[in-house]
Amino acid sequence: MTFQEIKEFESPCPILITSNRFTDERGYFNEIYKYSEFKQHGIPEQFVQSNVSVSDFGVLRGLHFQRPPKPQGKLVHVLAGHIFDVAIDIRKNSKTFMKYVSVDLSSKIPQLFYIPPGYAHGFLSLSNGAIVHYQCTNEYDPTLDACIRWDDADININWPYTLNLIISEKDRNAKMLRDTNGLDTW
Repeated sequence: MTFQEIKEFESPCPILITSNRFTDERGYFNEIYKYSEFKQHGIPEQFVQSNVSVSDFGVLRGLHFQRPPKPQGKLVHVLAGHIFDVAIDIRKNSKTFMKYVSVDLSSKIPQLFYIPPGYAHGFLSLSNGAIVHYQCTNEYDPTLDACIRWDDADININWPYTLNLIISEKDRNAKMLRDTNGLDTW
């Protein structure tokens, strides 16, 4: 088995995956994606786009999502550093609508965070030079791009750090979830 542990939250939901890391004098090796095992554990999507971001301490990215008909699921993996990662259920008719799941991801622990379509995603960098790799189930489409404010009081995310955050203009000007168009299409 490639993966040590797969922790599911509520279905369909984010999933935290711990992979096996093989270490020797050269460094380490671990698989971060294997279609057959992901499918066996309820992740049938295939990934069609791969992205990398680099963030210094205090950078907050998100809360991003892509509207139907091309919503994006994401598989997040930290290559260097440490982040606080968040997924919010934005499917209006879901029993977990507006609830979020958060995880600490670090390059020291070989974990992946799967965020299915229908969830907004964001993270806070808790280290300088955090390198985050994420694969997406649909290609980015700027006409379907959407964002929710990171500090939406209705969601009430318990961020571990909120002083002197570095946030893009797009994310600072994002709407609250209740004011976001397109949620009724989920």
